[in-house]
Amino acid sequence: MLTACGGGGEAPGRGPAGAGAPVPVTTTVVQPRQWNDSVTALGTVNARESITVTAKVSEIVQRVHFESGDEVTAGSALVTLSGNQQQATLQAAEAAAIDADSQYRRGAELVESQLIARASVDTLRAERDAARATVAEMRANIGDRTVRAPFAGVLGIRQVSPGALVTPGTPIATLDDIRSVYVDFPVPETLLARVAPGQTVIGQVAARRGTRFEGTVQTIDARIDPNTRAVMVRAGFENAERLLRPGMLVEVRLQQAAREALMLPEIAVIQVGRDTFVFRVKDDDTVEQVPVTVGVREQGLVEVVEGLEAGTRIVVDGTGKLRPGMTITEGSVQEAKTPPADEAGAAGAAQ
Repeated sequence: MLTACGGGGEAPGRGPAGAGAPVPVTTTVVQPRQWNDSVTALGTVNARESITVTAKVSEIVQRVHFESGDEVTAGSALVTLSGNQQQATLQAAEAAAIDADSQYRRGAELVESQLIARASVDTLRAERDAARATVAEMRANIGDRTVRAPFAGVLGIRQVSPGALVTPGTPIATLDDIRSVYVDFPVPETLLARVAPGQTVIGQVAARRGTRFEGTVQTIDARIDPNTRAVMVRAGFENAERLLRPGMLVEVRLQQAAREALMLPEIAVIQVGRDTFVFRVKDDDTVEQVPVTVGVREQGLVEVVEGLEAGTRIVVDGTGKLRPGMTITEGSVQEAKTPPADEAGAAGAAQ
C-alpha cells in the first residue's frame, strides 16, 4: 500500500548517485581561448583646435566676409571694423616719420662737414626712430580692425552683422579644426595599468549607429581626480569626413592585448547568494558542484579565474534541474523539460 501511494519512491534523477532517469543537458569541455580585454567609458569629442572668434577693440562692424558654416584657411579675413580715424592718424604719423628721416639725413651730412655737433645728430636719429615706432603702432592698431582666422577650420553660426558694435569679448563665430578630433574619457584608477599610449580605441556615437570610429590613445593625464578616482585619457581620431563634431557623446572601448583565458557561456555559471559555482561532469556522468572565481563578463561569456582547469567537462544548459550526484546525458533543454511520450505513458500506467 505504501508503494502504491508513492511514499517510498524516489523522484527521477533526485535519488542517490546514478538513481533515476538521466537528466538531458548540454555540456562543453573548457578550453583556453584568445581573449581581448576591453575598458568601456563615455567620452566627449573635442576639436583639434577650437576658439570663439572675438574682436580686440571696440568698433562698428563695417563688413562681414563669411557665412555660417564656411570653411576658411588660416589668415582669412572674417570681419572688417570701421577705422577711418585710425587711417587719418596713420597718414599723419607717416608724414611725421618722413620729415624726421629727412632731418636726420640732413644732420648727418652737416656733421660730416663739422657744421653741427654730433650730439644734435643723435637727437635727430632718436626723433626719427620714435616717428617710425609711432607708424608701426598705428599700423598694428589698424590691423586689429580686421579680424582674421588664426587657423584653418569650419566656422559656426555668424553672430554679428554690418553696423553692429562689437567690443573685446563679443562672440563673432566659433571656429573649429575638425580634420582630426580628440575624445577625452575617464578611466578608473584600478584599470590604469591596462592603459598605455598607442592602444586602439573604438568609438560609437548615437548619431551614427553602426559606424565604428577607430582611434589611438595619445595622452594619459598626469593627475587622478580625487573625487571620482578616475584619470582622464585622451584618444585621437581622424575625421576626414567630418562625421564627429565637438561636443558629441562617444561610447569608447579601449582594446587590450590578447591573452589566454578560460571563457565559459554565462548561463553555465550559477550564482546563489555570495557563492558562484558550475556543475562539473565526472567520468561516470554524474555531476558535482565546483566553486569558481569569475573575472570579466562580456558578450555572453564569463572568465573563470580559479576553480577549473582546461579540459574539464561542465554543464552549460539545463542546470536548473540538477543536484550534486545526479546522472546526466547529453541532450537539449527541451528534452529536459518534456519527457518522451513512452516514458510519460509508462509513468501513467504505474500510477
